[in-house]
Amino acid sequence: GIMLGGLAMKWRWRARRQAAGKDASRPNIVFAANAQVALEKTARYFDMEARLVPVSAESRFCLDVERAAAMIDENTVGMFVILGSTYTGHYENVAEMSRRLDRLYADAGHDVPIHVDGASGAFVAPFAQPQLEWDFRVPRVASISTSGHKFGLTYPGIGWVLWRAPEYLPDGLTFELSYLGGVEKTFTLNFSHPSCFLLAQYYQFLRYGRTGYARIMNACMYHARLLSVAIEATGIYACVSDIHRPRGCLGYSEESRLAASRMFADAAQAAERTSGTDPSVNEPFNDGLPEVAFCFTDWFRHKHPTASQDVVSTLLRVRGWIVPNYPLPPDAADIHVMRVVIKEASSEDYVNRLVRDLLWATQTMLDMHRQD
Repeated sequence: GIMLGGLAMKWRWRARRQAAGKDASRPNIVFAANAQVALEKTARYFDMEARLVPVSAESRFCLDVERAAAMIDENTVGMFVILGSTYTGHYENVAEMSRRLDRLYADAGHDVPIHVDGASGAFVAPFAQPQLEWDFRVPRVASISTSGHKFGLTYPGIGWVLWRAPEYLPDGLTFELSYLGGVEKTFTLNFSHPSCFLLAQYYQFLRYGRTGYARIMNACMYHARLLSVAIEATGIYACVSDIHRPRGCLGYSEESRLAASRMFADAAQAAERTSGTDPSVNEPFNDGLPEVAFCFTDWFRHKHPTASQDVVSTLLRVRGWIVPNYPLPPDAADIHVMRVVIKEASSEDYVNRLVRDLLWATQTMLDMHRQD
């Protein structure tokens, strides 16, 4: 879906340039350095310069709107904005980026559309954070892609891409087929594909409906926040993700930890009085994916300078957990985080066992280092 959205933006940009008699040989596309590899593939495979916006703690390790705007010129075909960073689960601010592009158009005449990479977030935000404007409510969003196998609750192999209106998908990219009975338009990058993935997704839509998806996503958010609060309560780990913190409170500190713990306790009591489908229980918190990214606290690093998150990650595999440890994107690669993605099978018991085994792995790592 990302590739199809990027290709459509390139073709529309090229048509405008050619109609104006301008050079169309040097297209570029702008996105943040925390992008997953599919975004870079799109640029490389379709001969576009990838302009990667550096990330920082100030931008919460995702898109910096002002730095992105500074990279745009007349050859920019569009922007990828990510609704749910693979690294930390943060949502990039689609609405703010759109407003900045409006100002850029007024000042410099660069008319830049947005493709939203909603691989995970486009199946979370509509149900858990419906007040968030990231979709076609945002004027510059031309297309949106998402994956069924992440939070769509089905198998790898199905994804979706939607365009705002027919004119955002150039006719030259579509093909009409009539040999299957009737006329069908197609726009894909693959060949014959099994229908089982589509049928599974259709089944899940019918089985759960909007109410069922809302219940599942709210439960995922609840368990992700429970895990975040529990991890930070150890004093050993600090969350880089922010979904458990009060809205507008970003980054770890003792004050933010206590505020998050108190707010979560209040929200948990409020959630008990609802059916589980009410998204208002998420409103006091920062928006984001049900994903927990965390690392050693400064206090723990100072006390145990040889402590290794890689060893903790490896030891967790002994207990059956796959919790990767990896560096954040360039310009923040000195920070390594471990990450847990909360899915529909999660429960309070699941969280309890994970925290217990995380503490076991941490203590085992320390014991190993003492023996050395």
